[in-house]
Amino acid sequence: MKKIINLKQNMNEIVLSVAAIVLSLILASLIMVMSGYNPIVAYSAMLEGAFGSTNAIANTLAKTTPLLLVGLACAFANKGGIFNIGGEGQLYMGAFCAAVVALSMQGMPRLVVIVVCLLIGAIAGGMVGAFNGFLKAKMQINEVIVAIMLNYICKFTTSHFVNGPLKEEGSQAAVTAAIADEYFLTKLIPKTQLTTAFILALILVVVLYFFFEKTRMGYNIRAVGENPRAAQAAGVAMSRTAILTMGISGALAGFAGATEVFGKMGRFIDLFSPGYGFTGIAVAVLGRNNPFAVLLSALLFGIIEAGSMKMSYQAGISTSMINVMQGLVILFVATPALVKAFKIKKGGK
Repeated sequence: MKKIINLKQNMNEIVLSVAAIVLSLILASLIMVMSGYNPIVAYSAMLEGAFGSTNAIANTLAKTTPLLLVGLACAFANKGGIFNIGGEGQLYMGAFCAAVVALSMQGMPRLVVIVVCLLIGAIAGGMVGAFNGFLKAKMQINEVIVAIMLNYICKFTTSHFVNGPLKEEGSQAAVTAAIADEYFLTKLIPKTQLTTAFILALILVVVLYFFFEKTRMGYNIRAVGENPRAAQAAGVAMSRTAILTMGISGALAGFAGATEVFGKMGRFIDLFSPGYGFTGIAVAVLGRNNPFAVLLSALLFGIIEAGSMKMSYQAGISTSMINVMQGLVILFVATPALVKAFKIKKGGK
C-alpha cells in the first residue's frame, strides 16, 4: 500500500513538472509572438543548437554537468528540510581550493592529483555548508541569511587571491597559473568540454537515490525534512542531522566547482560561474528533489543553455529570453506549493 501511495505521489509530481515546462514554453511563445518573433523558428534553432551535431550534444551534456551536481546539492538539502541557497559560494570555494592544491601537486601521478583535488574541492564546499548547518542547528540562525552572506564571502575571498597573490604572472586576466594538461579529466568526445565529470555526476545520481531509499541515515534526513517533530520524537539527532545535511550538500556543490577546474578551465578563473549555484535551485525544484528527476531537469536546463546562442543569432531573439523561460518554469513549478501553503494557512486560521 505504501509503495502504491509513493508511486502515485511520484506520478503526480512528474505530471506537475511536465505541466510546468509545457506552460512555460507556451507563455514564452506568446511573449515571442507579441515581440514580433516566430516561436517555432526559435525553438527549432534551440533544438538544433543543442542536438544538431555530435559536438552540440557534447556541449549540451557539458553544460548539464555542473547544473546536475549543484541541483543534487540543493535537492539533498531540501530533502532534509533545509534551503541551501549557498551553492554558489560552495562552488567557488571548491573550485578555488582544488585549483590551488593542484598547482602545489604538479609533477605527481595524474590519478593521485585528480582524486585528491576533487576530494579537496568537495571538502572545501562541505566545510562551508557544514558551517551554515552548525549556525542553524546550534544557534537557530536562519540558514538563508547565512548562506547569502557566505556566497559573498567565498566569492570575494577567492577573487581577492586570484587578483592578488595567486594571480598568474604577466596575465591581464584574474586567473591562477594553469594546471598541466595531463591532469585534465578525460574527454569523452575529443575537442569538446564533455569529460568524465559527466559520468561521475551520473554515478552520484544513483548513489544518492539509494542513499535516501536504502540507508538509515538517508531515512533520518528525509524524516527530519518531512516531519521534524515526529523525527525528534523518534530519537533522530536533529542538530547532527542538520549539520550533516548541509555538509554533504555543500560537498556536492564544491565537487561541482572542482570538476569545472579539471574538466573545462584548467585553472581557477575569477567570476567563472554564470550562476550555477542559483540555477541549481531551480533544477532541484523542477526535479522535485528526486535524483533521477533532477538529472532530467538539469538536462532540460542544459538544452536551453546550449541552444540559446543558436536561437539568438538564427531567430534574432535575445538570450535574455532564456532567463524568462527558466523563470517561468520555476513560477509554474512553485505555484501548486504556494496554493497548498496558502490553503493550510487559511485553514489554520
